[in-house]
Amino acid sequence: MESEDEFVQQLLEDLASGELQLPTLPEVALRVREVVDDENASAREVSDVVAQDTGLSARLIQVANSPLYRGANEIDRLPMVVARLGGKLVRDLVTSQVMKQMFQATNEIVDQRLRQVWEHSVQVAAIARALAGQCPGVAADQAMLAGLLHDVGTLPILYRAEEREDLLEVPGLLDHLIEALHAKIGGAMLEQWKFPQPLVDVAALHENLQRDYDGPPDLVDIVQVANLQSHIGDGHRLSLVDWNEVSAFQRLGMDVDINEIELTDKVDEIDQVRSMFK
Repeated sequence: MESEDEFVQQLLEDLASGELQLPTLPEVALRVREVVDDENASAREVSDVVAQDTGLSARLIQVANSPLYRGANEIDRLPMVVARLGGKLVRDLVTSQVMKQMFQATNEIVDQRLRQVWEHSVQVAAIARALAGQCPGVAADQAMLAGLLHDVGTLPILYRAEEREDLLEVPGLLDHLIEALHAKIGGAMLEQWKFPQPLVDVAALHENLQRDYDGPPDLVDIVQVANLQSHIGDGHRLSLVDWNEVSAFQRLGMDVDINEIELTDKVDEIDQVRSMFK
């Protein structure tokens, strides 16, 4: 087996050269984005694209009628979903809903790890959405999508581990590789998928807790705080971080003299977001 350093170097070289096989975003999400980004597209055209995936269509109608989005009347048709939520929100919800498909593997150990990453990402997404409500200028559903995507760079590493079972045999090796590489790979993935720069920044910079950023709070700040909140008491290395040293808290105007963010009034919202992705 090659050394850990050699593996890391090879993975980074493959990434730089374009030889690293990055996951592709499911086709329906790409098609929906293409239509939504067309200023001349109608709500009917957006709904027609979504309708090609019957499972996704049913899920979007269910989401539109959930406590997070429902209006006075129940929705039972896709054009009504687009009319109520708008094309951009539908685009983000489609991306959010199809992401789970990518967190699956045939190797039992890798599949378990992917499921753990997905469950963590959902928790961060739910907290991030709740935090965005306290941050003017940041859309709640963009924060939710950012939370879902923040650890997306773990996918190629775990996919390669599925091909190379020797990576699973050394205790702690896979965790170290993910810690060292997932942010850089995640940023590259979202760039390749042509995601907006703020979401690329979340994937690339969410582990940089001392980033030098002079501006209003942004998606990276929200995801960093949500990520730290999600790890309270779980023994993860991020559970040991001194919040006084994380500038995101200052930009969000949060008290760092506490060891947990007060989200009591957001419990229902967080649970509703988590239920969206079951």
